[in-house]
This record gives sequence, C-alpha cells and structure tokens, in this order.
Amino acid sequence: MDFNNIILEKEEKIAVVTINRPKALNALNSETLTELDSVIDEIDKDNEILAVVLTGAGKSFVAGADISEMKDMNVVEGRKFGILGNKVFRKLENLEKPVIAALNGFTLGGGCEIAMSCDIRIASTKAKFGQPEVQLGITPGFGGTQRLARLIGPGAAKELIYTGKIINAEEAYRLGLVNRVIEPETLLDEAKQLANTIAANAPIAVKLAKSAINRGIQTDIDTGVSIESEVFGACFSTEDQKEGMNTFLNDKKYLTGNFKNK
Repeated sequence: MDFNNIILEKEEKIAVVTINRPKALNALNSETLTELDSVIDEIDKDNEILAVVLTGAGKSFVAGADISEMKDMNVVEGRKFGILGNKVFRKLENLEKPVIAALNGFTLGGGCEIAMSCDIRIASTKAKFGQPEVQLGITPGFGGTQRLARLIGPGAAKELIYTGKIINAEEAYRLGLVNRVIEPETLLDEAKQLANTIAANAPIAVKLAKSAINRGIQTDIDTGVSIESEVFGACFSTEDQKEGMNTFLNDKKYLTGNFKNK
C-alpha cells in the first residue's frame, strides 16, 4: 500500500516506519494519523516483522500535531481529533512487536506523545522534547497528561506540561524520558541494531514479556506477578522454549537468531 505521509520499509526481520512530512516538520494531521493506523495494522499482520523502528524524515521527529488543521476546530472537532490520536497511539503501544523510537530532532507535543507510546526511545544529541500545548491554549491531547506522568513521575510531568518548557536530550535522559542519547549520524543505525538484536530472540517470549510489562505496570504488584506467572507458563507451550533450553544445555551457550516463531 502507498501512503502520502508515511514510508514503510522492511529490512529482513525489522520494519522502519518514517513519518514523512519534512516541510511541516512531520506535524501530525488527520491524514497522517489515519495512514499510521493502517501501517500498524500492516505490520501487525506481517509475521516476518519482529521489531519496528519509528523515526521522522529530515531534521525533525514530529514537531507536534498540525496547528494549521487544529486552529479552526470547535469542541466536537477537537475532541474527535484527540480521540483519533489516542486511538492510533494506543494501537502502537499495544502492538505485540517492540517499537523503538529514533528521535532525530523536534519531539514536541504529539511527537513526544507518540514517542512515549513506543517501547524504547533513543534520542539524537540534537533532539528537543516538550509538551508546549498550554502555550497554544490547549492541553496535551494524545496521551501526554497520562504517559508522561507514568514515565517520569507526576511532579516532573506537571512542571513540563504547566510551563510548556522545551528540554534537550540530556535532560530528557536524566528524567528517564529516553533510554539513551546518540550522535545524529549514528542514530538510525543504532536503532536498527537494537531492533535486530531484539528480533534475534524468541519472538513469542518477547511478545509475552511486552504484554506482561504493559499490563502489569497498571496494576498492584500481586496482580502483576500473577500476570507474569501466566505468561511464563505460556512460554512452555512453544517450540522456541524447547529449542532454546536444549541448545543451552547441549552447547553451553545461547545461539540467537534461529527461533521459528512457533
């Protein structure tokens, strides 16, 4: 399928998704969100893809939602736009395959929100982060008030959201918003390398680990360990578990990359 604002590339076991509106700093409009929704569905159905890298074209990851589209919206239209963004970002967050965000520039507003929907965030040294919506007379609308507080704590999240402050990559790393900071010229290669490392492991185990983390983090510890016991037990029905453990016992080492997704 061809898209106007999204590029989907497949490289063996990984998919690279590029938001491609560089003249608009990859701002998210309704068309882009709808295309991204379709891309997620396409990746979900492709059993050969085991990990995803999400990035932006040009010098920006995503500079936010498209203000030119939002400026004349009424209450009903604004709510509908927010529901669309939240629906797509939740679908991305719940995708069974791990998603790595390669954050190559402005990661603001909706850009910060889509990054937080990914499993792992790797930032360029030139990346800038923030939820500056209050400066435009609105609140974060694509999950920013919810995910930011969960990632960096409510106090730090409130300060960023209330002030609209823009922070650099090092500050984002210090707060726990990103996993690591990389030089711009190696950012995408590092993200792909990480995706390939993940893709070399037992895919069902990775999928179940993601499910356990995402489900468990919303619950109390007793419910969380019950979820873990459930997915741990489910692994023993897979050929990956038999193959992986037998290989370890026979060869005394892990041999990755041979799992069959069974």
